[in-house]
Amino acid sequence: MCRACLVDGLDRREFLTVGGALGAATLLSAAGSSTAAAADQAMPPRAKAPARVLVAFLYPPADVVNAGKMEDSWAPHQWFTWPGNQFQPEAQEQKFTAKIRELAQTLGVDVEFTPRAIYQQAKVEEFIAHARQTAPDAVLIVNFWNTLSKWAFQMATESAPTAIVYHSVGSNHQLPPEALRKAEGLYYIHSIENFEEIERGLRAVRAKKMLAQSRLLRVSGRVQSVVQDLEKTLAVDVVGIPAAELNDLFDSIQPDEALRQEALAFKQRATGVTDVSDEYLVEAFRAHRAVRRIVDRYGADAITIECLMLKHRKPCISFAINNGELLPSGCENDLNATLTMMLGRWLLDRGGFQHNPEFDTSENRYFGAHCTCALQLHGPQGPSQPFAIRPFFHQLPKTAALDVQWTPGEPILLAKYLSGKDALSCWTGKVVESPASPPTGGCATRVLAEIDGVQDVCDIYAGPHPVLFCGNRSEARRLKAFARMYRLKLEGNV
Repeated sequence: MCRACLVDGLDRREFLTVGGALGAATLLSAAGSSTAAAADQAMPPRAKAPARVLVAFLYPPADVVNAGKMEDSWAPHQWFTWPGNQFQPEAQEQKFTAKIRELAQTLGVDVEFTPRAIYQQAKVEEFIAHARQTAPDAVLIVNFWNTLSKWAFQMATESAPTAIVYHSVGSNHQLPPEALRKAEGLYYIHSIENFEEIERGLRAVRAKKMLAQSRLLRVSGRVQSVVQDLEKTLAVDVVGIPAAELNDLFDSIQPDEALRQEALAFKQRATGVTDVSDEYLVEAFRAHRAVRRIVDRYGADAITIECLMLKHRKPCISFAINNGELLPSGCENDLNATLTMMLGRWLLDRGGFQHNPEFDTSENRYFGAHCTCALQLHGPQGPSQPFAIRPFFHQLPKTAALDVQWTPGEPILLAKYLSGKDALSCWTGKVVESPASPPTGGCATRVLAEIDGVQDVCDIYAGPHPVLFCGNRSEARRLKAFARMYRLKLEGNV
């Protein structure tokens, strides 16, 4: 889709849908920021090509087996090893092909199918040669025949950077092949018509492809000029710029009547306002406009700002809006937190809540608090959570932040990616409540949760600024698939 058809990364249909949830004033302000930024763009957005997956099925036709021409030890006996002669592999291939096409289309992944099933060593070599020549992002091998596991492994490990190997239950005899089951760099699925697992693998491929075509903008007082780096594992382009550039941009935005009306319209959506004047709501929307313009100026797909001491320029509300709109926005120039939100954007299609953790050790519960929780925790087309407006908890002036209410009983997953350590943690649980302040402290948004199956909740601590997402255990397994396929050390309960 052409960039002219987008409003801050949303196509026109998404713009209208999200507009109903966010309020037209907020989105129109963002659209205006895009127009203004076009004139002084420092870097163009990175081009986005879809992930490409090459798919092959492994099984012999029945007439080949009956003629004793199958290339395995059973051939002299015209023997149908598992799955046997009642499996109807051609019909299964048609069914799986249709479903894989459907999943790929939904995810925006390009798939190429080999024209016929593979059951000969020469065809295995042809497949590998074709893959090396065309360089797909991954291969998907669907194995319907017991004695072809060694070829499935060869094709998976010699054809592309990563692979999904689907091996139907009953197409294997005795233990699943250990080489596949324990292999690094591929996702082995041994299950019964489990299309959810195939989707997890395809989502992982899409996420890696999109991250490798993304730019993360870091705004910090620690650099004096534009600097560029690469996060090696995820291949994210990381651009650092001086905080003064964002501050100057904020100062250039006049708090005119249109911006004031935008802020007051947002205020009307709140369930309440505590100790925040309209002046600082207007300042929050000046910050929002500045953030969106700096994102456009550098063609960024995500942003993190050294924001703690920005006073009236704080982007707390901007980040809450952005994260709900799938523009990952991280506090405090935190690389790991922002990369985690970028992973969530592509694996879960939703924003999350970067926070600082605390622990109720008496009740073995997890507590998180911060000031930039996504308003739309189920993606841009999902509902907005109820929220109140209250001050940032830690510094004058009393700038605006959001007290977002989480839904009791909602399943959640807690994630953190550690750059440079090739590590990813993922824990599942459920929301208990959003406890009031007082009696709790912390920051504007607070959430209390139970983590599944942990004896001591403090054991899950992975440092500051993990990210809490709405998501059930099935969705959490998408992170497991990503970790397996891209050789990350996974810690957690999934």
